Amino acid sequence: MPDCHAFCADLTQAKDEFKKRFELSINVLNNIGLSKDDFEIAIRFTKDFYEENTEFIEELARNFGKPILAEIWAERFFYFRLKWDANFVDNQDKAAALSTDQIDVENAKRYEITFVDEKGEKQYPLILHNSPSGAIERCVYALLEKAFRDQQKGKSPMLPIWLSPSQVRLIPISDQFLEKVQEIATQLEAHCIRVDIDDTANTLQKRIREAETDWVPYVVVVGQKEIESGALSVRVREMQGKVESLKLDELVSRIKGQIEGKPFKPLPLPINLSKRPQFHG
Repeated sequence: MPDCHAFCADLTQAKDEFKKRFELSINVLNNIGLSKDDFEIAIRFTKDFYEENTEFIEELARNFGKPILAEIWAERFFYFRLKWDANFVDNQDKAAALSTDQIDVENAKRYEITFVDEKGEKQYPLILHNSPSGAIERCVYALLEKAFRDQQKGKSPMLPIWLSPSQVRLIPISDQFLEKVQEIATQLEAHCIRVDIDDTANTLQKRIREAETDWVPYVVVVGQKEIESGALSVRVREMQGKVESLKLDELVSRIKGQIEGKPFKPLPLPINLSKRPQFHG
């Protein structure tokens, strides 16, 4: 789980930092592919903390923009006085925490973490424990659960473009167009776009169906018409399989806009599906 710790001189500084990290965490989840509609916020605090910081807690709720679950303790029995969690509720109504942050009032003294204030006196800081995204496997689990939920609503399930193993699948209508398809693939790879080629002997319709089964975001069929016109026939998964006519540079520009700032790793399998291991039975 990625952690982002802050050491604060006092509660005023801690609250300012807490608000920044709350917004940061929401943005991180959004950029991963989870919107505010996909998770809930639970916030926990002691009664005295709420009474002393009512406006601060209400501001957090207003910034989130939807109802949050609040739990108030009569007295503190953990190391923090305030904590929030972003919880994803899956399709079995079970909740899993993603992002979180806490104002820790105990562990600085426990571990002898100190700083010297402007008066030259040794002080113990407040420690903020923030995980902007939560554990990676929980984020992937949430995205898969979200995809299943979309499928239940009649939508095409898919991963975010940046996380899709194959972002583009090229399908030549016949072997005579394979060389052109390989040229297109090379151009896409030059822009850090994961692309593969279905050069198997299956029918065109079966290859399109298998691309859909593999949740490929963009499926491009290439034949004589596409070569002569310079416009590709692109089946867009997030538009329920609608086919668009796009120039190659238009397709590249669209995908780059969707993956900008995201991590990239090349495809770990052969680009040609015919060269990949086949499993039967």
